[in-house]
Amino acid sequence: MNSYLYASLITLLTVLLMFVITFKVGRARMKYNIKAPAIQGHEMFERAYRIQLNTLENVLMFLPALWLYAIYIGDKGAGDSGLIWLAGRIWYAISYQQDPAKRGIGFLIALLANAGLWAGAAYGIGVHFLKL
Repeated sequence: MNSYLYASLITLLTVLLMFVITFKVGRARMKYNIKAPAIQGHEMFERAYRIQLNTLENVLMFLPALWLYAIYIGDKGAGDSGLIWLAGRIWYAISYQQDPAKRGIGFLIALLANAGLWAGAAYGIGVHFLKL
């Protein structure tokens, strides 16, 4: 039985990243006195909020690609690509909070890792279909 240890670890780290980002939004909401349900007010709050939403959007594409790659290609490769994706998202978040114009490299790193996972998963699934 394959335990998918690496994909599981990356999934936990991804959830941790989301917890940290969500906490930062809540902290910014309090610091800059942005009352719910408002999502505008202070630029630093808006940056934290955009980091959260953009990362959530990316997680919805990343996790299925990660798991499909792990299942159809290999857990270790999924884990390696997942670490690259996480590094890119962390780079993106830090850069965006400091200066939104400098978020591009982190975004690109995560995008390429995600594209690699998706392409690998598509290939693996295709190979399995051909064996039917």
